[in-house]
Formats: sequence, C-alpha cells, structure tokens
Amino acid sequence: MSSETPDTARTPETTQIHNIGYRGYDGPRLGRSSARRALFSQSLRGAYGLGRSAKSKVLPMLLFAVMCVPALIIVAVAVVTKSAKLSIEYTQYAIYLQMVIAIFVAAQAPQSVSRDLRFRTVPLYFARPIERVDYVLAKYGAMASAMFILTASPLLILWIGSLLAKMDFGEQTQMFGQGLVSVALLSLLFGGIGLVMAALTPRRGFGVAAVIAILVISYGAVSTLQGIAYGTDNLDAIKWIGLFSPITLIDGVQTAFLGAPSAFPGGADAAPGAGAGVVYLLVVLALIAGSYGVLMRRYRKVGL
Repeated sequence: MSSETPDTARTPETTQIHNIGYRGYDGPRLGRSSARRALFSQSLRGAYGLGRSAKSKVLPMLLFAVMCVPALIIVAVAVVTKSAKLSIEYTQYAIYLQMVIAIFVAAQAPQSVSRDLRFRTVPLYFARPIERVDYVLAKYGAMASAMFILTASPLLILWIGSLLAKMDFGEQTQMFGQGLVSVALLSLLFGGIGLVMAALTPRRGFGVAAVIAILVISYGAVSTLQGIAYGTDNLDAIKWIGLFSPITLIDGVQTAFLGAPSAFPGGADAAPGAGAGVVYLLVVLALIAGSYGVLMRRYRKVGL
C-alpha cells in the first residue's frame, strides 16, 4: 500500500504549445541592391526631415528656403526691370551662400551617420544582405544628393527666371549647365568631408563642431592669408593658398575650367589658370576619393 497522500503526491507536469501566429516569410527576397536603394532613400529623406518628427524638418527646410529666396528676388528684379542679364553668375551663387551650405552639412551629416554609431545599429545593417561598401555608397550618395538638391534648386530658379525675362536661351542654358557642374562637384566634396568628420565620433555635437571647423574656419584662415598676400602684392601666392579650403578649391576649379569669375582677392589676376587649375581639380578629386576611402576604413571596424 502506498504511503503517499494526495497532498504529497507529485502532480504530473504538463506542456502547452501556444500558436501565436508566427509563420515563415514566403515573399520575394530582393537582395543587396534593394537594401542599398532603401538605405539611400531613407537617408536622403532624413536629410530633409521627411519621415521624421516635425521638429526635425524645421532646420533643413529653413535652410532650403534661405538658399532659394535670394534667387527668387534676383529673378523678380530681372523680370520687372527687363534686364539683359542676371545680377549674379550661376557659378557664383553657391560661393556667396557658402555659410548656409556649411550649416546644412554640419547639421545633416551627423544626423545621417552619428546616430547609427551612437546606438550601435551599424552591425544590424550588416547582419542583412548588405555589405560595408553598400552602406558607405548609400550614405555618401544620399548626402551628396541632398547637397545637390540644396545647391541646384536656386540655379534652376535663376534659369527659369532668365527665360521669363526673355534672356538669350542658349547663353543662359550654357551658364546654367556650368553652374550644375560646379555644384555637383561641391556636393561630392562637401558631402564626403561632412560624413568623414561625422563618422569619427558617435556624438552629434562633436560632429557638428568638426564639420564647421573644416568648412568655415578653414575658409576664414585662407581668406585672411590671401588678403595678406594681396596687400603685399604677392599675387602668385594667392592661388596656391586657395588649395587649403574646400570652398576656395571649388572656386579655383570653376574659375580655371568653367569660365567663372574668381572670388579671390585680385580677381582674374590672382585666379588659377589652366596649369594651377589642374592641380586644384586633382586635389578635389583626391579629397573625394580619400573621403570614400576613410569611410570604408572606418566602417570596417564599426561592423565587427
């Protein structure tokens, strides 16, 4: 006879299986190219605050408006006065509004990459069918495209306005094309530099400060040295000093190859010619390629 009582007897363990509705994915698997396009689209939209909170849209949209308003004013004056030419060259526009461009890069480049570093989400990207080169290309392409939209939109306004003012179509179209080449090069250069500075630190504030230092402080230092050289009649030194600032590099390239008026002290007398222009162009291309290389090296470590 068993000595176990109902209180001490072991109750049998039961196992229950709950169906919570999980099922396998049987849809199309789009692969790396689709993931790269999605990351590019998301990053480009994010540069203007699209798909984010209303607060995130304020600064980029405000900067976009600040870039376009002067072009609208120039067009309005040209149409009303029936001017034969615009009061500003297409290639000069970005040079004059470089501070707005620098603020945009300083604000949006860290937004594009610093949050991924800070919250350590980059390895999650690489856990999908996406590789380091896809991430870098998508981020670089999105930043350069956002920059191009910012800088090319006012040029488009100027071109449309010139046609409304009945200026010469062929001449205006040619100058518009030269302006687009200039801002495309500027977008690649500024976008690459901005992303490199932002990718070096996960803290957004440090990234903003680094971008401002590179784009703004370097221009101030170069302009000061060029002014000193001009004041001492050392015109030949002015063009070589211009190699040490991103915006003066663009100024030198477009002066040498696109027929743009130079913003250097001394104007055409101090502007780089064809020979110095080749050096300017090579430095710009080296900085663009170098920015891509630094990003690739940076994300080789981050992805581990």
